[in-house]
Parts: sequence; C-alpha cells; structure tokens
Amino acid sequence: MNILDIFLSKNLITKDDINEIRQRTSKGDSLDQVLIERGIKVEDILAARGEFLNIPVRTLGDMIVPFEALEYIPEESALHYKFVPLAVKSGMLEVGIVDPDNIEARDALNFIAAKKNIPYKIFIISGEDYAKVIESYKGLTGEVSKALSELETVLSVDAEDVIEAKKAQPTASEAPAKFDGKKETFIIEDAPVVKIVATIVRYATEGNASDVHIEHMHDKVRVRFRVDGTLNTSLILPPQVHNSVVARIKVLSNMKLDERRKPQDGRFSARIDGRKIDFRVSTFPTYYGEKIEMRILDQEKGVKKLDDMGMTEKNLALLKEAIQRPYGLILITGPTGSGKSTTLYSMLNEINREEFNVLSLEDPIEYNMEGVSQSQVHPEIGYTFASGLRTTLRQDPDIIMVGEIRDKETAQLAIQAALTGHLVLSTLHTNGAAGVIPRLIDMGVDPFLIAPTLILAVAQRLVGVLCPGAGKPLPVEGSIKMMVDKQFEDLPAQFKKEIPFSDTVNQAAPSPDCPKGTRGRMAVFEAFKMDKEIESVILKNPTELEINKILRQKGMLTMKEDALIKAFGKVIPFEEVNKL
Repeated sequence: MNILDIFLSKNLITKDDINEIRQRTSKGDSLDQVLIERGIKVEDILAARGEFLNIPVRTLGDMIVPFEALEYIPEESALHYKFVPLAVKSGMLEVGIVDPDNIEARDALNFIAAKKNIPYKIFIISGEDYAKVIESYKGLTGEVSKALSELETVLSVDAEDVIEAKKAQPTASEAPAKFDGKKETFIIEDAPVVKIVATIVRYATEGNASDVHIEHMHDKVRVRFRVDGTLNTSLILPPQVHNSVVARIKVLSNMKLDERRKPQDGRFSARIDGRKIDFRVSTFPTYYGEKIEMRILDQEKGVKKLDDMGMTEKNLALLKEAIQRPYGLILITGPTGSGKSTTLYSMLNEINREEFNVLSLEDPIEYNMEGVSQSQVHPEIGYTFASGLRTTLRQDPDIIMVGEIRDKETAQLAIQAALTGHLVLSTLHTNGAAGVIPRLIDMGVDPFLIAPTLILAVAQRLVGVLCPGAGKPLPVEGSIKMMVDKQFEDLPAQFKKEIPFSDTVNQAAPSPDCPKGTRGRMAVFEAFKMDKEIESVILKNPTELEINKILRQKGMLTMKEDALIKAFGKVIPFEEVNKL
C-alpha cells in the first residue's frame, strides 16, 4: 500500500485521479500541492501521511512555541533539516518535522538529542506550521516578546523621557539626573527597551556574530547578525520601538540623543557570561530613521598568534623576518572586513614590548594590548592619523602602528618615519600585494622613497572553513583540473613542485552538528618582500602588471593559489576558491 491508496480508502480521491497525480509528481510537482489544488484540506493530507508512516500528526493552530523549547534546536539546524521544536513535556522534546523520510534530518535530530541529553518524539507538521515556528526564532527569545508587550505602555512617552542621555553605562542605583535642564528622568535597568537591547547584544555575542545591523524598514525594524561574513535576519521588531532602541544604544555609546541628522560614532562595553565584550557603534541617518551598526569585539578571544593564522611556511617566514627589522614599512592590504587589523595585532603580539616603545594610532581601538600605548584618533577635532603620527615621533617610538594610510599626508609621514629609524606597520586598500606600490605613488609618495622603506607587502581575504568531518569529496578533474592547471601554468617549475596538489578537494556538506558545512573564517594571503629587482621596476615602470611579472618569476603565490592549497589540504571548501 502506498500513500495514494490511503487517500483512495478515505474517498479523498478516485482511481481516475491516481494516474494524473502520479504524472504531475513525476514532473517534479509536490504531492501536497497537487492534492491541495484538488481541494483536499491540509489536515486530511497530514492525517493520511501520519497513518501511512505510523507517526502522530500535530496541527499548531494558535499555539506559541515556548522559548525553552526553541533553545534545544539551533535555528541553523531547523532551517536546513526542516524540523522544529514544539514543546518540552515530561522531560521529552516534541519535534515537528515536515519530511519524516529525510534520513539526514533524522540523523541530525539523533545527534542533537544526544548532545542535549534529552529524549524526543516526532510529529508530522505542515509546511505552514513549520514556517510559523521558524518565525518564532526571529523573536530570538520570549524575553523580547514579553518586553515588547511591556513597552506598549511606555511608547506614549518619548524615548528621551525613558532613558537619560548623559551616562555611557547607567545603572539602576543611580539617582535621578537632569535632562535638558527641564525634566527629571530615571535609569530603569529592567525597562522593556533595555531588555530588548540586552537580548540583542547577548544573542549576537553567543551566536559568534561579528556585527549587528538594526534598520528601520518602514513597516518593521529588521535586526541582522553577520556570522562568518554573511548577514542573516535574526529579529523583527515593530516599527514603533525603533526610536527607543536607537536611543538606548546611543545612551550606552555616549552619543548625542538629539542629533539625528548626521552620523555618530561611539562604543560601549558589556559583561556577557562573565566575559568583557566591546561594541563599536555607528549611526547612519536614513529615510525612515537612523540605522545602527555594532561591531562586536570579544577581548577574551584575544589576539591570534602568527603561527595560528594559516599562513604558508614561506609567507610566515617573510612576516616574522620583517617584524624583526629595526626600521622600515610593512603594509597589510585588503578590503574592509578582510582581517587586516587582526593581522596587525598578531604582528604586534610577536614583538617584544618590554624592550621597545610601541605606539599605535587607531580608529577605533579594537583590542587592548598590554605594553602598547594605543591612541584613538578623532578627526572631528583635528586629531587625525597624520597629526597623530607627528606626535608619536616626539614620543621616542621604536615601532608605530598606524591603523590606515588614507591620504597623501599620512603616507608621506609614514614613509618619513620608516626612513628615520622606525618600524611602521599599517594598512591600505588595494586589490593585491603588488597594488601597494602604485597606490603609494598615487598618494604622492616618490618612487625613489618607496624602494628603501617598504620591507614587506601582504594582501589578504577571508574564506570559510570546513567543519571537521563535514566535507563531501570532489574529484579534481574536467573543468576543475583545467582551472587548476591554468592557475599555476605561469609559475616557474622549481616553485610548482612545492605545491601539494591533490586528486580531490572537498565541497561544503552538512553534518549533524554543522548544517552549513562551514563554520568560522580564515585568511588567505599573498606577500612579497622588497629586493633589488623590484626596486629597479619601481624606479623604471612601477605598474602593477610589471611588478606582478617580477613577483611571479620569484615564485609568489596569489591569494587564489593560497586558497587552492588550503582546499587541497581539505581545510576550506573548494567553492571558497571561486570567490577570489
């Protein structure tokens, strides 16, 4: 007996219908959709499927899934495997599943239940009910829902009346403070808006997000978390809470509450699960209201060691040699969010900060480093990288880190500092390592000054990392083999023989505890050090094309090739190579 026989026995379809239904489903149409088009109710379809598979059926109706149940199954797993928690009753997790025949989903559910040490019972649910539970995740927690209902009574009052504007990190015990010299307000730590913001930052941190975006979308407020480089909507709030949430974050970040027409920057710290987390905050005026961006800086994750950065032995040796030099310029290049600051901090971490006077100019200071005098620039008051660099030179520095070379003045001062006996570390925005030289020339640095000062240029990007045991083998053949051969065809033979080629690479594939197949990111690099031949090119024809020709003859590997080597080693999925 198949499932259509059950529909037939219940007089929901006729024998004449069966052939037509089979024809439709053989062409790729969903059985449920075909049956619904024939007027069969969703409840009857679920009941027949439950009878056929001998699995109970659950219709949710107006039922709300409690937060305690949502905690058992991560949203990432629920989305990938199409199952959701429904409730926890008598120590048992009730799980709704759309397709009980999905073996991968059942395996993942077994894994999750064993990990959480809880027995489970599955129920068949409809696609509509599944989607409804998925939306419950967008509320993050019951805390937000409860806070929103509490906030209804507060929204008749302006956000400025609810939160005091002068304190960076207020506490409930503080006395009333004057606001605008006219009215008194109190800091209420259990205020609904405070709970909402606290929940957002806590779940962003626990979910390993690097950024939080809060933006008004006219009919809703969307909260997105960036995890492993990808933005996902994690929370939807009603539009009327937008001003209150923005005001709360401005208070924490010590920003002006009444300034909504121009961007502002600030930062605050919070202790989450016993860890000190810093949040770098930026506001941006938009049509429907200010957009908030928060960069999460986890101090306890600390600074990576250079040995843990995933560099090839050759690149690692170049970098370690460069930071031991007494003077010169080291430049890290790449787009925003490519991990340049992480590499700079790792380099500083390798330097003996007891024997050397190490100063840094940053915008912003992302991690506090013991033994480094770190200074935050403030362009709005005239304290820029350029003016700060002049000041640091009067502080008897040995090593200077400049967050970014943005203009001609900073570039020229960095070069002068490197020429006069200081080791200068900084970043630029170029597409590759060779682009550093023409970029400096475009900024007004004389070519004859670049050759004696630039020690090392490093370019980098971030790629996704395979979860342990989550890869699916992919043979290196056909078009993939052609791509690999073409990529390395101009690499001299003596360097090509050092490449650890492999007959297979891995594609990202889900595992029970890693539905996406990837988790976290790592950098891929290309690097070169200055020598006589490159100096000659800089003085004669300093184009990126000519510089790359010389570097290739010397065996420099590109970022794409570095990614291929990591793919051959089954460290990253092959699809990440194609993004470079």
